[in-house]
Amino acid sequence: MNEQEHVDVLIAGGGPVGLLLANELRKRDVSVLVAEAASEIRREPRAGTLHARTVQTLSRQGYLRAPNPGSGSPGSAPFHFAGLPALTLRTPATEGPPLLSAPQAELERTLDELARESGADVRRGLRVAEFEHDAHGAEVVLRSHHDEHHVRAKYVVGADGARSTVREHAGITSATHPANFTALLGMVRLGRPEGVPGGWTHGRHGWTLINPNPAGHSRVIAHDFTRPLPHHRSPADLEQLRETTSRILGFEVAMSDPEFLTRFSDFCRLADRFRNGRVLLAGDAAHVHSPLGGQGVNLGLQDATNLGWKLALVVSGKAPDELLETYHVERHAAARTAIDNTRAQAALMYPGEEFDQLRELFRSLLELREANDHVQGLISGQSVTHEPLDTADAGHEGRFLSNLGLSTGGRRTSVAELLVRGDGLLLLTEEAACGLADAARQWKDRVDVREVELDERQEWNAALLRPDGYLAWTDAAGDTSPRGLRRHLNHYFGPSED
Repeated sequence: MNEQEHVDVLIAGGGPVGLLLANELRKRDVSVLVAEAASEIRREPRAGTLHARTVQTLSRQGYLRAPNPGSGSPGSAPFHFAGLPALTLRTPATEGPPLLSAPQAELERTLDELARESGADVRRGLRVAEFEHDAHGAEVVLRSHHDEHHVRAKYVVGADGARSTVREHAGITSATHPANFTALLGMVRLGRPEGVPGGWTHGRHGWTLINPNPAGHSRVIAHDFTRPLPHHRSPADLEQLRETTSRILGFEVAMSDPEFLTRFSDFCRLADRFRNGRVLLAGDAAHVHSPLGGQGVNLGLQDATNLGWKLALVVSGKAPDELLETYHVERHAAARTAIDNTRAQAALMYPGEEFDQLRELFRSLLELREANDHVQGLISGQSVTHEPLDTADAGHEGRFLSNLGLSTGGRRTSVAELLVRGDGLLLLTEEAACGLADAARQWKDRVDVREVELDERQEWNAALLRPDGYLAWTDAAGDTSPRGLRRHLNHYFGPSED
């Protein structure tokens, strides 16, 4: 048995969510140990799309390059909702594209390399075997095939997937919804790829989503609503995929040489709490839903960017433990929204002629700009807002600030570029009230104060941003005095130095 190790934060799970969180903590000098059960990064056709709010958030953390404000035009991309190709995803001209291709294995590998370079202790082939926690931290036993490690951590984050050991040991209960369909996914060679419909296709018993590849393996997904549904852990085989795909499409689909086969469903789980004392959950450990709309990894990555700066402030002693409660409140609400819209999609996809008119009605509604913007905001994450501390400024506080172009200190820059260092940000135009800069200097170790000239006039002259890009305070409404600013600084960043 090895001697007990000590670390600020132990992250169980070294997928994209756990690794992004490790990077966010390391950039703020928090010691991190990442324990991942898999011995190597899996090369499987898993999540491959980053949605708009994830792209925007990652650009503000320095993982992606944000476009220069004023150099682009509004972005748009065709997408689907419940298999209906009627949705348009949109982003403002100041941001990047509404969709970014990022295969999960490549994303995981990049984040793994960055985490190791930053000083994170990333260990593969280790799983959480035993776990006890108290008011001061947790005692964790990590076990491999040939060794075990005893770790004392101030905080533990479970990013260890849908069957989270951390969630179980922490005694965190969940609300669940049973599956409406089961799906088989395979990378296979199609006998006649030119004879198979690409994209989403509705059939009598369900839906297919096929990416035909005449030169190699095609991705085939068959969503089957036929009852009774097989157990979600029952093995998948080529014959099942062939039979189900053929039955849904109404003709025989020849396929062979499977590279990969798996099964999933639209079973949903939402943890009742994302936090139990010094134990926190992120990603699939906290929320599980169907992959309809490609929202899963996006939701988890946004968990990580929400939690990272808060946990770092708490670990460093700069902010009280209560700040972590805002992580639960904000991300639980976002997860519930994602689960609700994936369940709505599954309901719309239910096969049968009696539902065709409902689908057609929904398709026509998506042609209305207001309806499309509402739905695309849900899918892309751009509708996420947080409850304001000052409800009088609800039109600004808690909302994501666009990547405004500005000048400061004699140089051109942008909101995204200024946030990359990982601190909060106070923007002060020359019309801002006197005394705001002096009030914020008491938080100079965690908030960057900038006198700026904005490219576009805003409804505010002073704005405080959280490190994740959401507005924490403005002088547009509510208590716009230095006292009001100090109240918000204290709430989001902990007590001042004085």
